[in-house]
Formats: sequence, C-alpha cells, structure tokens
Amino acid sequence: MSEPFEPEILAFCCNYCSYAAADLAGAMRLSYPPNVKIIHLPCTGRVDTVHVLKAFESGVDGVYAAGCLEGNCHFEVGNLRARKRFEHLKSLLAQIGIHPDRVEMVNLSAAMATRFAEVAREFTERIRALGPSPIKTRKGSEVPRPDEAEKEAGKAGSPA
Repeated sequence: MSEPFEPEILAFCCNYCSYAAADLAGAMRLSYPPNVKIIHLPCTGRVDTVHVLKAFESGVDGVYAAGCLEGNCHFEVGNLRARKRFEHLKSLLAQIGIHPDRVEMVNLSAAMATRFAEVAREFTERIRALGPSPIKTRKGSEVPRPDEAEKEAGKAGSPA
C-alpha cells in the first residue's frame, strides 16, 4: 500500500512582510504544513521566472510567492513586478503542460500570521488535489537523455 501524496511546496517570502508573518505564525504556535519550505528574500520582486522553473525541474510540486500588501512594498513596486511575473508564469506553465494553479502570488502584511498559515494550508490542499508534478512523473519514467540515446543508436549500427 502506497503512502498518500505529500506535495513539496516552495514559498518565496519577502523579508518585510510575509517572512515576518511566517515568523509571527511560529511565535504564535500556529500550525501549517511542514512541506512548505520558505525561501527568505529581500523582496518578491527578486523572484525570476527561471527560479520557479528550476524549482519545478528539481521536483517541487507547487510554488507561491508571498509579498507585501499592494501599495506597501518596501521596494515600491517589487510585489507588483512579482505579480506580473506570476501571471506570465501561469500562462507559460499551461503551455508546457503544467497546471497553472501550481503557482500563486499572495500579499500579506507582517501582522497577518493567521492568514500566512491559512495560505500555506490552502495551497497545500490545492496541490495535493492536483497530484504530483508532471515533471516528477516524467523524470521517474527514466526517459533516456538525447546523448544517451545517440550512444545506444551508435552501438546498434556498429558491427559486432
């Protein structure tokens, strides 16, 4: 009997608001799923599309960014840029066969510890319902890399 699917989730959190909310959630002993791994950033504006794609490539099932409330970014427009990137990511992921609900952008203040824990639980449930990332299942099927396939083709064509 196999174990139930537990998603691996990455949360990019800005220093001033969402990371502070996560810290406050811990201080208040609020529980949220332990499978949410937090990446501490100065601002969600630092999250690049490549970072999220690399996270999926490395086996993550879902990614969200948690930034300051709109209009309250300590770097003025970092969270607005992040929101645009995550909207673009949703369309990009859909084009390559990954459900767009696997990424999300949320806005929190430093005092929103309860909401931080809620977001972590809700996002985990969403990803659990979607199942493992299709990239994980493709990696698990042991598809030969192009250079390995060429070596095999060369062996087949050479005299024995």
